Amino acid sequence: MNQKTRQSRIYELVARKGECSVEELAEQLGVSGMTIRRDLQALAERGKVIRTHGGGAMAEQVSFEFEFLKHVRKNQAAKNAIAAAAAAQIKDGQSVMLDSGTTTLALAKQLSGKQSLTVITTSLPIAAQLQYDRHIEVLLLGGYLRASSPDLAGALTEANLETLRADVAFVGAGGIDRRGAVYNESPEVARMLTKMAASATRVFVVADGSKLGKTALFRFGRLKDSSGLITDNKADRSILASLRKTGARVIKASGK
Repeated sequence: MNQKTRQSRIYELVARKGECSVEELAEQLGVSGMTIRRDLQALAERGKVIRTHGGGAMAEQVSFEFEFLKHVRKNQAAKNAIAAAAAAQIKDGQSVMLDSGTTTLALAKQLSGKQSLTVITTSLPIAAQLQYDRHIEVLLLGGYLRASSPDLAGALTEANLETLRADVAFVGAGGIDRRGAVYNESPEVARMLTKMAASATRVFVVADGSKLGKTALFRFGRLKDSSGLITDNKADRSILASLRKTGARVIKASGK
């Protein structure tokens, strides 16, 4: 194993666990502790890890990026199927609001080929994804950059939303209970999503089956007041039946 490969492997192990000792890394890679210490120092100098007493830990920025990628990849097949079903609801020439979730990021990746869209978003990854598509104009809403997520929120974001009117909005959820209430973990994001829903003619909630039957701290809407829930085809049938009884429209995305 050459130095580059070894350091890449050390980075992966530290990223996965958050922190690893020299002894643990040496055993995993079959090299001496001295070699591991040199590699950790090299990684620390590049800002990849932080040296600790006896090992290495994730640098805050790298840890944040790694955690975000984990969220992006979680239930990826379901998110891709939902994104395809959501993209079918969008027509050329429309204005589209996308919140900052990983399912809406998957939707942004499905917009290639659409013509004359205006996408309004609080998400930096979505803005970056669409930046070079010459058929899509991107309006990035202003606001404060949240420390825990690569998106914008706050009073300025909410005020900007009040001046806009979009054809359709797609918002994610931290949870959806059996009565059709939609939740988010963050009060500021819940407020922003309420404003986003009020600023669009049609509003779809996009959420994979893992979010159904769950709640979070802040409720920001009800499915029956939206244009529908778009979820994956493996979502719990009994929960979907309960949601339909509340008057909510449910769209099940096709997929494996």
